[in-house]
Amino acid sequence: MRPPAENISSFSPTVQRLWAMMNPCVLCPRNCGVFRSPSTSLGTGKGEIGFCGIGDMPVVSSQGPHFGEESVLVGQGGSGTIFFAGCNLGCVFCQNYDISHFRHGQPITLSELADFMLDLQSYGCSNINFVTPTHIAPAIAAGIEIARKKGLNLPTVYNSGGYDSVETLKLLEGLLDIYMPDMKFSDSASAKEFANAADYPEINFTAVKEMHRQVGDLQIDERGLATRGLLIRHLVLPNKVAGSFKVIDFLAETINPHTAINVMDQYRPCFKADSLPKINRRPTPEEVEEVRQYALQKGLNVIC
Repeated sequence: MRPPAENISSFSPTVQRLWAMMNPCVLCPRNCGVFRSPSTSLGTGKGEIGFCGIGDMPVVSSQGPHFGEESVLVGQGGSGTIFFAGCNLGCVFCQNYDISHFRHGQPITLSELADFMLDLQSYGCSNINFVTPTHIAPAIAAGIEIARKKGLNLPTVYNSGGYDSVETLKLLEGLLDIYMPDMKFSDSASAKEFANAADYPEINFTAVKEMHRQVGDLQIDERGLATRGLLIRHLVLPNKVAGSFKVIDFLAETINPHTAINVMDQYRPCFKADSLPKINRRPTPEEVEEVRQYALQKGLNVIC
């Protein structure tokens, strides 16, 4: 049986405004317009479902310390990751397709989400890392409010696919310490073909500007851990379909020449990618190194 729903009136005006953006839903650039939470109470489970496939409450596939993230997030205790099911992108090469596309996970309440954060803090994690958070931003904001009242003091990480609405991001200001978006594509044709989002480059570049406005450049403490700021992830795809050079040019020329970026070589043809000739192989070491060297030449802070 689903636990009792929390009432929206018990949360801040910011959370209430975020919740209102689900009715009709305009949380992300899809602007599906479905009524995900038509009741004045949270978590009724009676709302409609849009592109992301998730209602008003979060569905969590896993949570725990993760030691495979960037070194500036891991530390000794790991990054405290919470993986959310569903996604507002349709990447045909998704490595977490069972979570993002098939939405495997367990529905939870806002109080349970807050308890996850506090548990991760008690484990000694370095931060709270919300993985694929865009479509469930209202619940994350509410969960952070609950957790902070109960003693949460770790940095919070918004680990998104980068297809984010500026209007939503502005409401999250002050709740998030580190933005870690993907910058997947600089070419709209590739974004349409491989992520069902032709407007991804424009949306992504605008969102990254807003993220940087809020938190600035990545800040590292004496332990070598990130405490605040912007950290970009860019996955190198084969045959230059990601448009990597344009992504790097944008960061160096529009955001900051010293923007932190992880040039990632982890791509492999998952999900439907093995049937698509442009992306049915891993990038060569030369393809990856070419992007990494270009980022270094432009002055970016290349981390791993």
